[in-house]
Amino acid sequence: MDQDKTPQPGQQGEQAPDAESTVCSACGATAEGTPVTWTFSVENGVRLYLCEDCARANLRAIEGRLDSTWW
Repeated sequence: MDQDKTPQPGQQGEQAPDAESTVCSACGATAEGTPVTWTFSVENGVRLYLCEDCARANLRAIEGRLDSTWW
């Protein structure tokens, strides 16, 4: 049984086991190494990466839910 070891969008966004690249857990974008502009979270013991565009969209969504008195 041959399994694909590359993380897919929405799955575990850790570094691929056979390469030195990082995969965005939201959109599936890849980058060499771990760019300093990417963010990560640890969910259930698994490190998930977000590319710069997905991280920016996520932050905007969080800010959009803040009460207007916050600003």
